[in-house]
Amino acid sequence: MMSSDQFPHPTDASDAGIRKFLDTAHLIDVVSWFDKLPSAQVRHHLAELGLPKRAMIFDNLPLEMQVEIAMALHLSDLTALVTAMHADDRADLFRLLSNNDQIRLIKELNPDVAADIRCLSAHSAECAGALMTSDYATLETDMTAANALAALRLQAPQTETIYRSYVIDDAQRLIGSVRLHTLILATDNTLIRDLMEPEPISVTLETDQEDVGKLIAHYNLLAIPVVDASGRLVGIVTHDDAADVMQAEATEDFQKMSTVVPFSQSIRKAGIGILYSKRIVWLALLVFGNLFSGAGIAYFEEMILAYVSLVFFLPLLIDSSGNAGSQSATLMVRALATGDVQLKDWGTLIIRELAVAAALGATMAAVVFPVGAWRGGTEVALTVGLTMFVVVLIGSLVGMSLPFLLNKLKLDPATASGPLVTTISDALGVLIYFSIARVVLSL
Repeated sequence: MMSSDQFPHPTDASDAGIRKFLDTAHLIDVVSWFDKLPSAQVRHHLAELGLPKRAMIFDNLPLEMQVEIAMALHLSDLTALVTAMHADDRADLFRLLSNNDQIRLIKELNPDVAADIRCLSAHSAECAGALMTSDYATLETDMTAANALAALRLQAPQTETIYRSYVIDDAQRLIGSVRLHTLILATDNTLIRDLMEPEPISVTLETDQEDVGKLIAHYNLLAIPVVDASGRLVGIVTHDDAADVMQAEATEDFQKMSTVVPFSQSIRKAGIGILYSKRIVWLALLVFGNLFSGAGIAYFEEMILAYVSLVFFLPLLIDSSGNAGSQSATLMVRALATGDVQLKDWGTLIIRELAVAAALGATMAAVVFPVGAWRGGTEVALTVGLTMFVVVLIGSLVGMSLPFLLNKLKLDPATASGPLVTTISDALGVLIYFSIARVVLSL
């Protein structure tokens, strides 16, 4: 992998230097460099490449840039480029074109390519049907190993992977799979039915993309076949496409954990308007949540005036509650996302969380007790210590339980982390602190 300072500079690189870079650099390095250039400049450099390499690079460019370049190309050039692309990649591009551009392109494409694009782009964006490719290798049960290898040589140029081929019957139903390694080691006359692994792991057209990624990771697959309601093989999802989905899901979860409305655009290229609109919604809503903290402080105003030293510990206590809650929420959100825990585990986990939170609260109470005694005497120290124990306990339980509640309501648990848990814990922390103070200081 080249470092960024080895890339040609967009303004001062010579044509010869750029040409050498495009001819010799790794595909991913070329894509990384193109991603930093204006789309018009990328289009110029792509035009100088042969169609196969042009399509290979174009396949890997960000979709936003693909659309910009596609819109600027002559229709005949776009038709040739789309035809040379991988089936799933051209379907992704096709979905983002306007209706008029889709119609114009479909009319110019080879009927088989046009039909393939229509089929792949017709599925919901969140399901396996939208992620799959129709570029896969198939074999039949009555083939010999020698015949199968000969068939794979013919199919290989049009397939994304031949490390595993899929065995189908006369009705195109998936009945097995064969590893290339197995074929190479088999004797020439061995039949595919004797070599294949029956009933391979598969998904349906409607399977959620995130579940597809989990299956590929769990079974360590290079690709997973996609079947329709009748069990007919209609495509495969490759591990690299599944990895892209899992990365996008992880990015979305991190955005939600920070109460940012998810967006797919690169943060480097996102405009001020996009970043503002995606962040303001939750920030504005959380303002109203924080008003409860202010209302709690106002309610206990007379006691605060009588014991001013209590104010010193207020940020420390409510921050500790929010921090403990955020820790628990983050752990639970990730565990739910990976399938490590399920809704039925809540009862067991809540008992364990009680024990852990109690130990954490007791430890933190022991730390702040001497500070409380130094600042306000024994009564204030007792108030601060008890509050620290309770708020850490409550914050942890809120942080652990909220993701389960959202999951139960069919909402994304990632929303429960970060500022949302902190806001809830802060409001509860204020009420708990001054309620304990009222009891202890009036004794």
